[in-house]
Amino acid sequence: MNDHQAFEEVADFLAGTFHQDMGSPEQALADFIVENTKECLEFTLESLLVFMRTNTTEKEKEDFIKSYAEIYFPAMGLTPLEWLENVIGQLKEAVKTK
Repeated sequence: MNDHQAFEEVADFLAGTFHQDMGSPEQALADFIVENTKECLEFTLESLLVFMRTNTTEKEKEDFIKSYAEIYFPAMGLTPLEWLENVIGQLKEAVKTK
């Protein structure tokens, strides 16, 4: 997967999962994990890992995350990148148990 594909996949994941109609970010992620196959979780995880490894600056990554995820990060006490790292960790655990 190249960087461009990863950005497209991450945008789809963020916008499709963390939108204005979700109950909470935590519940939205839990629902995503339950509703999708192990293969889908692995693909999403790989896209997120490629996104995190790109040469894009932290600010650009954070702006990208904020533009697609309907989350108010200051209320969570996390930066968008810290939050995404937590999401990655939860997806890694979910892949192990699916």
